[in-house]
Parts: sequence; C-alpha cells; structure tokens
Amino acid sequence: MTAESPDFYAIEELLEPAEIEMRNRVRAFCAQEVTPRVNEYWERAEFPHLLVPKIAELGISGGTVQGYGSPGMSAVAAGLVAAEWARADGSIGTFYGVHSFLAMQSIAMLGDEEQRERWLPGMARLEKIGAFGLTEPRHGSDAVGLETSARRDGDSFLLNGQKKWIGNGSIADYVLIWARGEDGAVGGYVVEKGTPGYEATVMTGKTALRAVWQAEITLTDVRVPAENRLANCHSFTDVSRVLDRTRYTVAWRALGLATASYELALAHALRREQFGQPIAGFQLVQDKLARMLAEITSMQLMCWRLSKLADSGRMTAAMASLAKMNHAAKARAIVADARDILGGDGILLENHVARHHADMEAIFTFEGTDSVQALIVGREITGLSAISGRKPAR
Repeated sequence: MTAESPDFYAIEELLEPAEIEMRNRVRAFCAQEVTPRVNEYWERAEFPHLLVPKIAELGISGGTVQGYGSPGMSAVAAGLVAAEWARADGSIGTFYGVHSFLAMQSIAMLGDEEQRERWLPGMARLEKIGAFGLTEPRHGSDAVGLETSARRDGDSFLLNGQKKWIGNGSIADYVLIWARGEDGAVGGYVVEKGTPGYEATVMTGKTALRAVWQAEITLTDVRVPAENRLANCHSFTDVSRVLDRTRYTVAWRALGLATASYELALAHALRREQFGQPIAGFQLVQDKLARMLAEITSMQLMCWRLSKLADSGRMTAAMASLAKMNHAAKARAIVADARDILGGDGILLENHVARHHADMEAIFTFEGTDSVQALIVGREITGLSAISGRKPAR
C-alpha cells in the first residue's frame, strides 16, 4: 500500500482487467488535466469548458448504458470512474455524473428506440451535453410533489414551472424536465437548447462544487414536441427507478473524495515536521490515519459488493440508500480529519483538502439527504414508512 493508492485488503484482486483499465484511464487523465488546474476554476466559480472535448476523448460518457456509442461499463467500472472523478474534483464528477448517470441513463431506460437513437450517440461523444431537471424550489426531498406542469397542445406539450439546483442546466443541449401532466402523472420531456421560454440562471454564492454550474430554471410556455416526451415514463415510479439505478455511484463518489483526503493527509503527515520529527510519528496523528483507512477499506468493500449486486440485477433501492447514507457520513468525517491533520495548510486551496472539505457538504446532501436515506432503509427493515406527507406516486 502506498500513499497514492490505499488498498489495505488487496481489493484490486477483486477487479476485472477491463475495470482496472477504465479506472486507470480516468486516473491518468485527472492527474494530468484536472488536479493541476481545477483550483483556479473552483476559486473563480467558473466551469472548465476546455476539459469537455478532452473528457469526450476518454470514451466513457454513458457509463453503463449499452450501445449507442456508450462504453457499456459494468456497475463496478462505473463506480470506479465515479470515484476517480471525485478523487480529483467533485465539480467535474458532478458534470460527468449528471450527464452520464442521470440524463443518459434516463433516456436509455425510459425512452423508446427512436429516442435513444436520436439523442444518445451525440451525448456519448459529448457533442451534446445533458441535464436532469427534477428538483424544484419547493420540492427537494419530496420531489414526488413536483409542481412543474405539462399541458398537451396539439402535437406538442407546453411546460410551465421552476427547477432549482440543476447541474449543467445553463449549458446543456438536452435538459430532461420532469413535469406533471393534466392527468397528474409525471412524465419526462427533453427540452432542446434554444427553445423559447426556457431560462436558466447560474446559481451564485455556492460554497461547494464551485467549478460546476447549477442553474435555477424558469419554464414559461416552453413548447416541446410530443416526440420529445419519454415514451416509457408513465409515473414518478419510473423516475425513481432511474434514481435507484444511479444512486450507488454517489456512494462511490463519497469514497473517492474520502480517499483523496486520506492520501493528502498521509503525504502531509510524512512530510511535515514539528518538534523535531514528522507529525506522522505522533500517536494522535497515527490514530486518525488508522481510523480513516479502516473506514475507507470498509467503504471500498461495500461499494464493490453493491456494484456486483447491481450488475446481477439484485441491487435494491434500500441497498443503494444504505451505502449512500453510510459513505457520505464516513467521508464527511474523514475529510474533516484530513483538514485537521494539515493544520493551517488545510484551508489553502493549493493543498486541495479545503476544496474537498467544502465539496463534501454537497455530496452529503444531494441525491437524497442523510435523513431521507435512513428512512428508506428504515422502511425496508421494518415494513413501516416514517416518511410523511407523501403524495400518491403517479
């Protein structure tokens, strides 16, 4: 085991050669293109557009999507990729995750063959960027209560409403808007760039994920052709299937961020001398490092097993929620310990931990807060729902 790659239980031996190759491809790219320059973009709250064509050359857009120019990764490989992005930078990981795991997966799962052929190849080449418009100003954890409406008008639909926290929403070519139809059922509508009535404003003042743009969206009589309504989405249950399918990657992202923080803390502790010796030689520091490694090792094993279950079609929503809940909390603590080990250097962007420390707060919340994940798991193990105020999932 080295400071560059914590693998205390030889988990590398559980991975397939293709999975290792995919991970190493992204790791090398991040080391060369992301880590050396991301801090300046993060500090300016500026999206690094120049990286998009370079990411396209990696040939990884679409993740587990089969065909249409996507790589058709295993769930393990997709998780490893998600972890590598987070290990380098949470913002770039969010850009990729929204595009590949949410937007493309929604079209692959809920579109018909014509829609998949129309949209996915360009997205796989990253010639077209995708976004996923579910969260609203008044509906986050209770996304099922969304108020954005879709009204049939001849051979098209008119969309009206608001969305918030929509990653890529200001730059995307295809924005998947989830809206409630006149029958009360939720459907997915692909709004193409330049459609009149679609207004996206980049959110400012964020203290996390500053190098990715999230948008507040206003939809005012946005006319969407009927053929842009996802053919196989008939209710919010279908939307939930997409979220359940992709949530495991957030657990991997928490692992990646925790891994990066541990690596940075260990390297610093070995290098930094106080009282005549490296601080890595002090008991309090070693105790922190040992506990960080223990948590990371358990997270690695949990992620690997969860993804193997996903590959065999046995992963449940509660399983994914358990991993997200556990990993987000553990990663949050690991990053805090890393910042502590770095001392004053821990709040300087140049040392990267400060950025991870801030970005972890977003990962702790998105795709289901800690409390909501706990209630999903609680419902699974007791058979009783403690989530109140839920409207019928139509």
